[in-house]
Amino acid sequence: MICCGIGKSGHIANKTAATLASTGTPSFFLHAAEAVHGDLGMVTDKDIVLLYTHSGETDELVRLFPSFKSSGARTILITGRPGSTAARLSDLVLDTGVREEACPNNLAPTTSTTVMLALSDALAIAVMESRGFGKDDFAKYHPAGALGKRLLLTVENVMRPLTETATATMHDTVLQVMKGIATAGVGAACVLNEQHELLGFVTEGDLRRHLLKTPINIEATVDEFMTKNPGTIEPELLAIEALEVFQNYPVKIGELPVVRGGKVVGLLMLKDLMRSGIV
Repeated sequence: MICCGIGKSGHIANKTAATLASTGTPSFFLHAAEAVHGDLGMVTDKDIVLLYTHSGETDELVRLFPSFKSSGARTILITGRPGSTAARLSDLVLDTGVREEACPNNLAPTTSTTVMLALSDALAIAVMESRGFGKDDFAKYHPAGALGKRLLLTVENVMRPLTETATATMHDTVLQVMKGIATAGVGAACVLNEQHELLGFVTEGDLRRHLLKTPINIEATVDEFMTKNPGTIEPELLAIEALEVFQNYPVKIGELPVVRGGKVVGLLMLKDLMRSGIV
């Protein structure tokens, strides 16, 4: 779909091209004045040209019709003058019904461009529905937007890989675990065996609670204060779903081990989720 116009109507055409492209219809804007200086080479017999002119007599647009016809492209006109020259040359005419502008002098494009915009958005929505264009499709074209991230971003995209986290063995001491957590800059450590299977989980809160006990024993081993059978999360889970896991967890937590096939592959931190742009 090629959207073509000039002046204020051209701005509406440009916006429509962007809306169509973002909703799954390949589209671009063709400036009517630039078209006659070589940009007509963009138009092929597989294209539909959507033209915008309220008066239907805009010279820059009217003179393009012979070229559109010769290229085999079909034309649709959005206008307020269904009896105009451009309307007679178009394959299809969409009448905005606007005969008078809101401008007190009936000169500045106001009402006409507003209706053009509304009609164009209605066309885009109709095409979306006809194509069955859904949220997943929308996300593909908006990967940087919040919606795109909610539909595409997974735990694996947000988690910290195992090599960038703190890990411990059953025989590590409180001091060793504290050093590991501080060095990695995370809030917890996964207790693993040699096969990277999860044996337990130690958070900074667990360490604080242990050190508040009397007497303080920094030589105590992990198995004395780790959480056994901790909650875990899968790397394929959507990040937005992972956020719900954190929010609905029975106790307040800031980290969860990420487990695939029984082995720990990383650590998901709540603060990383919040920074990911899903909310």
